[in-house]
Amino acid sequence: QVQLVESGGGLVQAGGSLRLSCAASGRTFSNLNMGWFRQAPGKERAFVATITWSGGSTYYEDSVKGRFTISRENAKNTVYLHMTSLKPEDTAVYYCAAVLRPRTVVVGADYWGQGTQVTVSS
Repeated sequence: QVQLVESGGGLVQAGGSLRLSCAASGRTFSNLNMGWFRQAPGKERAFVATITWSGGSTYYEDSVKGRFTISRENAKNTVYLHMTSLKPEDTAVYYCAAVLRPRTVVVGADYWGQGTQVTVSS
């Protein structure tokens, strides 16, 4: 089992920045490919970004490319999502997700965090 705990959400004005963190426990972190998803009100949960176990490869959903950066620190069992130039349409609950490598969260995650709310005001 893997436990994921997100933090760092909050209320920010449009154009601002936030950094989300996700702390993992329960399995060797370097065996996990990690990702972030989000769910806006009235919408399904959607993929945002993913990073491989080594941090050597990342992939983003088109609307966040150039604005969001996913990274990880294996020594701290933590993955981050640095969000800049935030827009009101980025408002959502953001979820951390994990899957055992070599699989990718893009096609399905094994583990999920509880979510953290991000609200961007206009």
